[in-house]
Amino acid sequence: MAFDFFNRGRKAEADAGRVPPGQVVTKKFPVLHYGSVPNYKDLENWDFKVWGLVENPVTLSLQQLLELPQTQITTDIHCVTRWSKLDTQWTGVPFREIVELVKPKPEAKVVMAHAESNFTANVPLDVLMDEDVMLAHSFDGKPLEPDHGYPLRLLVPKRYFWKSAKWLRGLEFMAEDKPGFWEDAGYHMNGDPWKEERYGTPTWW
Repeated sequence: MAFDFFNRGRKAEADAGRVPPGQVVTKKFPVLHYGSVPNYKDLENWDFKVWGLVENPVTLSLQQLLELPQTQITTDIHCVTRWSKLDTQWTGVPFREIVELVKPKPEAKVVMAHAESNFTANVPLDVLMDEDVMLAHSFDGKPLEPDHGYPLRLLVPKRYFWKSAKWLRGLEFMAEDKPGFWEDAGYHMNGDPWKEERYGTPTWW
């Protein structure tokens, strides 16, 4: 029993180094989002678009996305509402594959993620180029649950989780940064959990 207690203590200490300031680890996967959960009866007419400052704008079906190179990662995620979930497993298309496909122009510096219910989230292009960023379609070895973004969501582990837009429908490459949905309401433009970049100034202030 003492040995088990010792190992639990060591694990808790190790986990603490992975949790940003002000966060609490949860075993659950809380559901938080703007708008209602889309009801996709079929995905025949579903598409995903990439446009803006790119050489090759594309419109892809879900099947075409699934035919692109895939990757699987295990990573920690952190929500601005102060929960963190460790060792989450995701499968999807690496963002770098999308970049290779569309070839952003040199002036492209920021990407706006567009999702259902007119939800948007802005992320710097250099952040999206990290190897752990993907267009995720599966979680823990299974297709995403509707509450968590089925059939596709953005995954940006190094930013608060609102940047990982659910029900993703497109990516717009831009030269200049501008606020997305929550940023416009006062959330931080960058959203780095290690810097506790939770809130900024609303654009209407």
